[in-house]
Amino acid sequence: MTMPTPDPVLPGYPTGPALNGDPQQWQGPSGSVNDPGYGQPAPSVEDNLSGEDRDAYIALRNLFDSYGLGSLAPKILEYVQNGYGADTITILLQQTPEYKQRFRANEIRRAQGLPVLSPAEYLSVESSYRQLMRQAGLPSGFYDTPEDFTNFIAADISPSEMQSRVNIANSQTNLADPYVKQALSQMGLSQGDLVAYYLDPNRALPILQKQAATSQIGAAALRNKLAFDQQRAEQWALLGVTGEAAQQGFGAITGFLSQAEKLATIYGEDYNQATAEAEVFGQSGSAQNARKRLASQERAAFGGTAGAARGGLSSRGGQV
Repeated sequence: MTMPTPDPVLPGYPTGPALNGDPQQWQGPSGSVNDPGYGQPAPSVEDNLSGEDRDAYIALRNLFDSYGLGSLAPKILEYVQNGYGADTITILLQQTPEYKQRFRANEIRRAQGLPVLSPAEYLSVESSYRQLMRQAGLPSGFYDTPEDFTNFIAADISPSEMQSRVNIANSQTNLADPYVKQALSQMGLSQGDLVAYYLDPNRALPILQKQAATSQIGAAALRNKLAFDQQRAEQWALLGVTGEAAQQGFGAITGFLSQAEKLATIYGEDYNQATAEAEVFGQSGSAQNARKRLASQERAAFGGTAGAARGGLSSRGGQV
């Protein structure tokens, strides 16, 4: 058997058609993955390194993965292959745009004359912030990503000070006008949502408005004995569907969904509640056309049956 030309990137490793689209699995000329030299995974990056180079690459890659900087793995490999030591590589990586963006608060702190935090200190502060927000029941999307914490770290706000701010916001929530709290509660907002609002109204308001609209859309679906899909409800909320519009829309869907699903089953089409919502709330032309197509097929089938019946009657009438 003639072996293919070795891969120039992976010396001595055979090339050939990818197996099931996986470039790391290869198929031999006979079609069998058991041909000698085939069906084996391609060597990993660390397999092409050895000794201290391999250890340094793996250690640095894992370290920067923990920072959320796995994208720097190719640079780590490049520096290792160029003979740089681990300490030098770490310094070089800290000069990359990716690193500076990930630890952006440090750049601001440096410009303000504040001490720069080590990655471990930076991540620890972020973790403390995140835990405080979670314990306070704040809504998803409100201060829970590294970007959200940049300004706090840049301003040298300690986790204890952040805890004090959350406590103050919680106290303001407890002391708020009971009728205001009742109204907000009826909008589907929790205690944590209200704390978020008092902690940072500008940041919280869009999130809370989205949550309130989503809950109203979900309530309209349930009120009409339909399923509440949160992801779709959020989609319609972002499109500006109000609670009143949702009630009208789901009322209309209730009127035609059962028949549309029945016809879809008969004629092998795909039409369900999600399609109906896309038609009513998303103004989807394809969804609307799908229901029209089902109706046309039913009329055609019914017309054919009626025509055949009339033809049979005429034939029998002629015989009489």
